[in-house]
Amino acid sequence: MASLFARLRAGLAKTAQQIRERLGEASAAAPAPARTRTTVGLDRIDAVEEALIAADVGLPATEHILQLARAESQGSPRERVTRVIARVLDVPPRAGATAGHPRVVLVVGVNGTGKTTTVGKLAHYYRSTGTSVLVCAADTFRAAAVEQLAIWTERAGVDLVRAHPGADPAAVVFDAVTAARARGRDLVIVDTAGRLHTRANLMAELDKIRRVVAREVEGAPHETLLVLDATVGQNGLVQAREFLSASGVTGIVLTKLDGTAKGGIAIAIAYELKLPIRFVGVGEGIDDLLPFDAAAYVDALFTDTW
Repeated sequence: MASLFARLRAGLAKTAQQIRERLGEASAAAPAPARTRTTVGLDRIDAVEEALIAADVGLPATEHILQLARAESQGSPRERVTRVIARVLDVPPRAGATAGHPRVVLVVGVNGTGKTTTVGKLAHYYRSTGTSVLVCAADTFRAAAVEQLAIWTERAGVDLVRAHPGADPAAVVFDAVTAARARGRDLVIVDTAGRLHTRANLMAELDKIRRVVAREVEGAPHETLLVLDATVGQNGLVQAREFLSASGVTGIVLTKLDGTAKGGIAIAIAYELKLPIRFVGVGEGIDDLLPFDAAAYVDALFTDTW
């Protein structure tokens, strides 16, 4: 199996290529007269602005990054910019209540982001770390979602609790937590129905799920992960902002990085919302969900670019 860094670098190849091309264009257009090393360094930092915006880092985060990079006195332009970006991405986990047992993770997001697939990959990831996992199919509105999840959980080798179509999702979650306790499972991952923040009934349903698990397990839900599709760029930032206010999101799973040149959206989310990126999806395989590493992410974007 390829190393985590190699897989992340492959997933971010389109974004890195775009940055490389933008910086190449800026260098070709730069005037030839000799300048001091300091001036050249500042010019190169200025040149990265367009590249970052094109990669969907967004204007607020880009301006912040360049302001800090210009103020840095140590290192090359590349080292200064990448050092600042790594700091922006290094968002600490949100403090939560003392975790009861089993640990409960809710997975939320709109339809089409790869949410159900991500749940299966998360189950596989945690099982590979020695954690015993049970998955709850709380999307009772779409029979296809439950069938899809059944395939992924079978591949991951973990338990699945499901109910008949149209069942109360909160009741399914209650059953899943009860089953996890009875079977001695460490972690319950809950696949919720795809929802838009504007759908009041679905957001109310999510609140009900949260209340039910809070009654059953101390501190639950211990994490609420929002799955975002990296290919939608700045629209993902809008989704994240709304879900943060409506459903207490504690972290982001960024999917489909392998199919986009907009991988910089991770930086925008970390800067503007102070939400940690917890995992990134770099392919369709069950192993292609990687724990996020800020330093590796920055290296993958900027290695060999300038």
